[in-house]
Amino acid sequence: MKNHNLAFTDLETTGLDAHKHEIIEIGCIVARQAPALIGGPKIEVIEEFLLKVKPEHLETADPEALRINGYNEAEWKEAISLKEAMEIFASKTKDASIIAQNVSFDWTFLDEAFRQTGVENKMHYHKLDVISFAFAKLYDKSDAQKFSLRALCKYFGIRNEKEHSALADIRATLEVYKKLIEM
Repeated sequence: MKNHNLAFTDLETTGLDAHKHEIIEIGCIVARQAPALIGGPKIEVIEEFLLKVKPEHLETADPEALRINGYNEAEWKEAISLKEAMEIFASKTKDASIIAQNVSFDWTFLDEAFRQTGVENKMHYHKLDVISFAFAKLYDKSDAQKFSLRALCKYFGIRNEKEHSALADIRATLEVYKKLIEM
């Protein structure tokens, strides 16, 4: 796993149910792990990308989810199909291990999207969860009571430029991860 790139990934969706709701945004930062003099690995960004995905079934969307992630037709005018997005994502994350703030949520949607589109998942099978990592590292810290991305950004003094947008959230997640591995 040390030799694999990391695919820091965040999704925005039209709701919480991967079988009913859709991915509308994929933010990803592909990074290489390099040995550091002390502590965990040094994280070197290779590429970052954002894929806006055109929803096909807005009628099943949770209005609250759309409000939270700022969906509007104008910003998704040039969005691509889910199949096209998954093809791009699969090619850019080949052999990488996914890492996410709540990896079970993101992975459930990605796995469903790979299945629906027939695109081959080329990622390494290991998955890293930042919430679990933060819980383990910060368990004994009395000032760390919550482990949401917002709470972790506040704890570490990280500014998230645009909460609930995939690229901004994954940039913040990457910074949180770096702080955690430096501890």
